[in-house]
Amino acid sequence: MQAQSVSPTFTHVYGAVVAILNTKFPQIGELILRRLVLSFRKAFKRNDKATCLASTRFIAHLVNQQVAHEVLALEIVTLLLENPTDDSVEVAISFLKECGLKLTEVSPRGVYAIFDRLRSILHQGQIVQRVQYMIEVMFQIRKDNFKDFPSIIQELELIEEDDQFTHMITIEDEGTEDNMLNVFKIDPDYEDTEEKYKAIKNEILDKNTSDENDEGGNSDSDEDQEDVEEDENKTSVIDTTETNLVALRRTIYLTVQSSLDYEECAHKLLKLQLKPGQESELCHMILDCCAQQRTYEKFYGLLGQRFCQINKIYIEPFQTIFVQSYETIHRLETNKLRNVAKFFGHLLYTDAISWEVLQCVRLNEDDTTSSSRIFIKILFQELSEYMGMGKLHERLRDPMLQPFFEGLMPRDNPRNTRFSINFFTSIDLGALTDEMREHLKNAPKMIMEQTQEVESSDTSTSCDGDSSDSVSSTSESESESSSNDAENVRQKSKKHQLSSSKENSPEQWSRRGEHKGAEYRGKIREDRIHLGARRKQRDEKDEDYGHRRHRQQTRR
Repeated sequence: MQAQSVSPTFTHVYGAVVAILNTKFPQIGELILRRLVLSFRKAFKRNDKATCLASTRFIAHLVNQQVAHEVLALEIVTLLLENPTDDSVEVAISFLKECGLKLTEVSPRGVYAIFDRLRSILHQGQIVQRVQYMIEVMFQIRKDNFKDFPSIIQELELIEEDDQFTHMITIEDEGTEDNMLNVFKIDPDYEDTEEKYKAIKNEILDKNTSDENDEGGNSDSDEDQEDVEEDENKTSVIDTTETNLVALRRTIYLTVQSSLDYEECAHKLLKLQLKPGQESELCHMILDCCAQQRTYEKFYGLLGQRFCQINKIYIEPFQTIFVQSYETIHRLETNKLRNVAKFFGHLLYTDAISWEVLQCVRLNEDDTTSSSRIFIKILFQELSEYMGMGKLHERLRDPMLQPFFEGLMPRDNPRNTRFSINFFTSIDLGALTDEMREHLKNAPKMIMEQTQEVESSDTSTSCDGDSSDSVSSTSESESESSSNDAENVRQKSKKHQLSSSKENSPEQWSRRGEHKGAEYRGKIREDRIHLGARRKQRDEKDEDYGHRRHRQQTRR
C-alpha cells in the first residue's frame, strides 16, 4: 500500500501481485482490501484528496482483478456523488476511468445510474468549470467504450477466474486494520514454519530443484565470462562533441522558460534524472537564465533556493559559481552584473548557501575594480533590504564567521580599513562600519604599546650585553667593538621608532582621514557637476526639437 501511494502509475502491477497472493493466501487479500476501505473512509472524512485518489485507484484495480466485488465500487461512487463537491466528483471520475469497463460488463444498470447522476450534476452547474470539463470527457470515454482504459492489461492476465477468491466487503463493514500483524513476534516453531513457507514459495514461483539451479548457475557463469571477453575486445567510443551536454542545456533552458512558477519548474527539472556531475550544469543554466533577463526576477532566486533546500548536493556548485563569478565579474555587462548580484543576495539572506563564500572578497583599493565594487554594492543593498540593517549587522558580527569577513572588513592596514569604511558609508550602509571605526581610533594606541614593548625588549638585551662584557675580560678590544656596534644599532632602532610613532600619531591619522575625505567629496562634487551639465545639454536639445516641431506645424 505504501509503495502504491508513492508510485500510483504502477497500481495495475500492484493489483496483479495482490491477485496472485489472493489465490494462495485469501486472508492476505482480504486484509489488504479491508485496510484500503478503512483508509478511504478516513481520508473521505478528513477531505484528504490525495489519499482518496490513491486508495480508490487501488480498489478499482482489485475490482478489475475480481479480488473485490463490484458492489464495493458502486457504493464508493454513490458515496462520492451523494453530496457532490469539486474534489469528490474528481475522485469519482478517476475511479470510473480505472474500473468503468469492468462495471459496465458486470453491472450495466449501476453504471447507467451513475452516469445519470453525473449528467444531473453537470446540468446543475454547482461545480467549477474544470470539473465540468472532466465530466464531459468521462462521457466521451464511455461513448468510446473505454478504449484507452482497459480493465486488465493483457500481460497482467495471470489468474484464471476459477482460481480467484472474490471478497464481499462493503464500505460500511466495521472491520479492523489488524495493525498488530505488523509487529514482529518470536516464533517458537521457526524451523517448521520456515520449511512450510519454502514449500509454498516454490509452489507459487514454480522453482526447479537445487541441481537444476546449480547447472543453470554454471551455464550462466560461462555465458558471463564470454560476455566479459567480448566487451574487452570491443573498443570504447568517447564522444568529445559534447552533444549530450548541449542537449541537456537546451532542455533545462526550455523547461525554465515554459514554467509558470518556480515550484513547477523545480518539479520538472528534478524529473530530468541528472547524472552525477551534471548538477553544476543545472546551477550554471539557472544563473545564465537569470543574468540574461532585462530586470531581475525573483523566480530564479526562489528556484535556486528550492534546489539548495531539496538536496545539499546543489549548495557546493552554487558556492563555487559565486567565487568564479566574482573573479570574472568585470566581463559582465551592468545589467547582467545587477541580476547576478541580486540572485546571490537572495541565496545568502535565505541561507541557501553559506556566508563563507564572502571570503573571496578583498575590499581595498588594489584588489577591487569598478565592476567588483558595483557587485558588492548591489549585493549588500539587497541583503539590507530583505534582512534589515539590524540582522545584517548581527550576521557580520557573528564570531563564527569573522575569519571569512577579514577581506571584506579589513583591519590589517589602516589604509584598507579607511577604504572599506568610506565604501560602506557611500552606499548608505555606514552603520556596518562601527567596529572598524573604533579599531581605527584605537590603532595609534596599539602601535604605541607595541613600540613600548620593543623598547623594553631592547633594554633587556642591553643588560644581557653588559653581563657578557664583564665575563669576557680577556678580550677587551673585541668587547669594545661589539658594544659600539650594539649602541649604533640601538640608536638606529630608536630613530626608526620615533619616526614611525610620529607618522602613526593621532594627529597624523586625523590629517590623513580629512585629506582622503576631502578627495572623496571632491570626486563626488565633480561627478554631480558633470551630470548636471549633461542634463542641461539634453534639456536644450529637447527645447530645440520642440521649437522645430512647432515651426513645422505652423507652416503646415
